Amino acid sequence: MKDYIEITVETTHLGAELIADALSEFADGGISVSDVQDVIDLENAGKSWDYADDSIYSQSKTVTVKGYVKISEKAQKLADINAALKALKENSPFDLGSLTVKEEEIDGDFWREKWKENFKPIHIGGITVVPKWIDYTPKSGEKTVLLDSNMAFGTGEHETTSMCVQLLQKYVNAGSTVIDVGCGSGILGIAAARLGAKNVIMTDIDECAVEAANHNVKLNGVKNAEVYLKNLLDDNAVKGDVIVANIMAEVLIMFASGLKNNLKSGGVVLLSGILTDRLDKVIAAYTAQGFTLLEQEIKGEWAAIALKGAK
Repeated sequence: MKDYIEITVETTHLGAELIADALSEFADGGISVSDVQDVIDLENAGKSWDYADDSIYSQSKTVTVKGYVKISEKAQKLADINAALKALKENSPFDLGSLTVKEEEIDGDFWREKWKENFKPIHIGGITVVPKWIDYTPKSGEKTVLLDSNMAFGTGEHETTSMCVQLLQKYVNAGSTVIDVGCGSGILGIAAARLGAKNVIMTDIDECAVEAANHNVKLNGVKNAEVYLKNLLDDNAVKGDVIVANIMAEVLIMFASGLKNNLKSGGVVLLSGILTDRLDKVIAAYTAQGFTLLEQEIKGEWAAIALKGAK
């Protein structure tokens, strides 16, 4: 019995994350992104993807984002999705592509299994992100983060997430309290715990994100992490040695004046989700608040930075 509609939106490499976020508001069972450029970028950077081969270089560069809604809710959900896409098209500072929407009726059990084929272990330094259904044996010294397949948030393949994981490996130590702002799937907070953080605090204002993060925290057996449905900036009592936030540049700029209140003296803030043409604005917003730029990393059109707070 076909009980779901597969919604496919055509977009660009830059638009993929925005479209995925928009679809996640309305999709019931998760989001998948097919972007061959992500694989090519990782290959060019010397990163390991278990399924990459030479044929990827001849594939279409059109990016597709898929979401799934129940047939019984089709009319309202499609109207909501089209409205969200229209708003993004009107306000986006960069090309989102055609945003052509296609729909196909599918069997719920089929797509849940089919979706799993898109995900493989992703190696990011000493951290490997592993789909929970894959039997994976880590190498000596390698730390794994298990993620469930039915969650509509980051899985580590995007540049913004992988750069955050790399930065965490530089700045987290055994005594660290780490705060993951806008935690989504919880991948960054769980990675921090795997790296030896003493305490991990994850926050998000999205109930689905909090559910996803809690699910993955339990899946990984992490005992020193807590997940909260809250805006971190509303609670100055929560303080960390390291704060990591993988959010759009505009939101990071808004956070600049308040985030320092949640950082311990001399602590480090790791920021990603920044398009390179907005990098200078983000850095300026934080240096104006007394932060010192430690380093920056750029992958494709995206940037991540590490800043040290005032003592």
